[in-house]
Amino acid sequence: MNEPTGDVLTFGVEEEFFVVDRRGHLSQAGDDVVDAAEAAGDDQGELQHELSRSQAEAATDVCRTHTEALRQLRALRGDLAQAARRRGCRLLPAASPVLFEADPPSITPNPRYERMAEHFGATARTSLTCGCHVHVAIPDKETGIRVLGWIRPWLPALLTVTANSAVSDGYDTGYSSWRYQQWSRWPSAGPPPRFASLDEYESIVDAWLRAGSILDRGMIYWDVRLSEKQPTLEFRIADVAATPEEAVLLAVLARGLVATALDGEAPPPHLSNEVLRAQMWRASREGVMGCCPHPKSGNLEPAKAVLDDLIALTAPALEAAGDLEFAREGTARLAADGGGADRQRRRFAERQRGEDVVDLLAGDS
Repeated sequence: MNEPTGDVLTFGVEEEFFVVDRRGHLSQAGDDVVDAAEAAGDDQGELQHELSRSQAEAATDVCRTHTEALRQLRALRGDLAQAARRRGCRLLPAASPVLFEADPPSITPNPRYERMAEHFGATARTSLTCGCHVHVAIPDKETGIRVLGWIRPWLPALLTVTANSAVSDGYDTGYSSWRYQQWSRWPSAGPPPRFASLDEYESIVDAWLRAGSILDRGMIYWDVRLSEKQPTLEFRIADVAATPEEAVLLAVLARGLVATALDGEAPPPHLSNEVLRAQMWRASREGVMGCCPHPKSGNLEPAKAVLDDLIALTAPALEAAGDLEFAREGTARLAADGGGADRQRRRFAERQRGEDVVDLLAGDS
């Protein structure tokens, strides 16, 4: 496996999961699972509580190579799955609840989460999703704004990589990433505009705070944003991946885009937010086995062809980071077998049972 040839951008990956009972319905044991896994696991990575008591979150340490990230994600998933099994539950890497839930899950007893639930009502209680977030190091926020503008047209392609929420509430939604549609209910969610400056970015955030459409800066839910806690650009666009390999594929593609933008390559054409929002809708519907708007033309092309062009564009950065072979192999697997959404849809079509999809995603957990 190729190793980095010099200084590379560091990155980290965060994954959110559902904790479900043996049949696949949401459990209230998420907090207990996180605490138990944290006590029993090793020192790599971090486990965290989430908005709902039916969720658990895992985050890698700062990583330099894709092999390091993959090793940590596998270990963190394994720790959570083992802790869930010991409580008669399962860890479910699905971006939306697979089975119909008659009652909304309980909110984690945390002052911030409780305030969010009170302020946003059904949006907080019913827009229950699990995402995958990738942090890529940037020199400073001003540079991050420039990079953010450069990568915007590639967001639809990135969404297709981990699309993993085709089956939700017990039926086939017709979308590969139903999570993206659900998450869009939040007032601060969606694709970011192309900012003229950091001041413009901050002015929008300030206006949101004054309007009460966000309660704090942690609720900046753009598909890509400046991280509030680390010197990183945070990609928040993706479903939680069905496999660790697909999560890391997303991460190396995101890092490749950031590194290419930093090297001053010519950016794609200007893209309005109205058009980008429509393109995101299309990508969330189609997934990796369908069509995706190409950043250079806006025309629909097979998602695999768009991803191939993304890899060609970022190949020098991918190669320097030791990621080029991994990225090519990962996208080839997606083109041949489909992503998480395609596997969900195929399994559901066999007997029209959401429980079968739970079994597929949860594996032995």
